[in-house]
Amino acid sequence: MKFTGKNVLITGASKGIGAEIAKVLANYGLKVWINYRSKPELADALKAEIENSGGEAAVICFDASDEAGFIAGIKTIVDSDGALAYLVNNAGITNDKLALRMKMEDFDSVMKANLNSAFIGCREGLKAMSKKRFGAVVNISSIVGETGNIGQVNYSASKGAMNSMTKSFALEGSARGIRYNAITPGFIATDMTDELSEEVKKSYTDKIPLKRFGDPKDVAEAVAFLLSDSSAYITGEILKVNGGMYV
Repeated sequence: MKFTGKNVLITGASKGIGAEIAKVLANYGLKVWINYRSKPELADALKAEIENSGGEAAVICFDASDEAGFIAGIKTIVDSDGALAYLVNNAGITNDKLALRMKMEDFDSVMKANLNSAFIGCREGLKAMSKKRFGAVVNISSIVGETGNIGQVNYSASKGAMNSMTKSFALEGSARGIRYNAITPGFIATDMTDELSEEVKKSYTDKIPLKRFGDPKDVAEAVAFLLSDSSAYITGEILKVNGGMYV
């Protein structure tokens, strides 16, 4: 895949799907900015892994849900590289419980970490990318933003809102040459799913037409496509990466 831009910021990139996105994009030749909020050792290890494979990476620390921190982070990148070409809003949390037991702070914390952070990134990305009249943003949403899920009223609300927000930013960004898309992963094999029993895993895979969990690289390659010049005429799209679980 071909990329006109030279660098990318990935929030929440020190582990899991975010780390895989960083590795894949670095492999395609982009300088990746690895954002983390805590555990610098994970971010530093990922940076070293990318550089040992011939890629270029930098580490940047800020809380993506903190407006001032996010703004300062983008300024650091632009001051360093002269521009921000691509952004992946990946940072997020879960705080699952049944709605009857969910307190407002449980709801608000997830909305702030997932939706507010993506909004700040989309808005500040639009400002930074407008200077070059070029850029692309991918928001990492979730299948539950489309289907809902028991015990995840807060998480599904944050991701459903992210999907519609992506479309609105796509409409506003188009006049400036900036594209916005989102990806809704289904069940992806991560450290979290590794802890599930084989019985539980089977109950999930039985519902997936492709009969397997996705790999983090499946998501990462989809991100690469939506950022690349190969998708230059795609904006406002919600791309499902779920093995056919929800079509």
